[in-house]
This record gives sequence, C-alpha cells and structure tokens, in this order.
Amino acid sequence: MQFFNNIMENRFFFTKLAFFLFISTLSTIFFSCNSEIDDIPVVYVDIQIDLNDPNYNNLRAIGNFVYITGGVNGIILYRKSFDEFNAFERTCPHDPDCGKVFADEINLIAKDTICCGSEFTLMINGAVSKGPSKFPLREYSTIYNKNSNILWITN
Repeated sequence: MQFFNNIMENRFFFTKLAFFLFISTLSTIFFSCNSEIDDIPVVYVDIQIDLNDPNYNNLRAIGNFVYITGGVNGIILYRKSFDEFNAFERTCPHDPDCGKVFADEINLIAKDTICCGSEFTLMINGAVSKGPSKFPLREYSTIYNKNSNILWITN
C-alpha cells in the first residue's frame, strides 16, 4: 500500500510542477513581447507653435509636414486637415538607438532609412506600412486654436 501512495504523491507533484513550468513559460513569453514599445524614452513635450511664423509656411497646405525640435529625436509635424495636425516622434520604435525616421513628401510616409527600413504612414496616425516594426510612431497630442493660429503639442 505504501508503494501505491508514493506513486500517487509523485504523480500529483509532477502535475503541479508541469503546470507551474507551463504558466512560467507563458508569462515570460507574454511579457517579453511587450518590452519593445517601452524602449523609446519618455520625455516631456510642451511646445507652442505660431503657424503665422514663416518657418511653418509649409503647414499652410493640407498633407504637408515640417520637422521641429522636441521629443527624443525631433518631431514630424503633419497637417492632416484644415483644423487637424499630427505630431510624431522621429525615433523609430523598432530600434530607438539607431537614429531618426525621415518623411517623404511624395508618398506621405516616414521611413527609417538607416537601420531597419520600417515605413510609417503619416495619413493613418503613423501606422506601420512596411518593415519589421510592430509598433506605430509615437504620437504626441495636438491642440489647434484656429482663431489665433497657434498649435500646442504636448504629451
């Protein structure tokens, strides 16, 4: 009888051990997949732009963009419609240590031309359109006051 009890205890122990290992493996896989988005440092952004300034003449037309200083590696400021703007971080979310993305005014994409070749669509909130990046460009909040023609960019 003692032999039978030992077998049942060992079987129960191995079942618990297998369950613990299974949960541990799943947890490791799940949490390691989410680490890529946190690689871009979070920096304070609070920028006001007077769109009457001649430096921003390119933003008078819908579909145009300018580069501005701010964020981690700069910001792409894109005019989406008459009263809507997008502000995208220029750091590629796939490899933040590599460099900046550059906007293409013909195709309205931002592309990491140096490292991974990822492309992001400016018209669709910086969504990935090509490449290994799994995440869109980081987007900052924008508030446009059409009466004063002032754009506020913040996070």
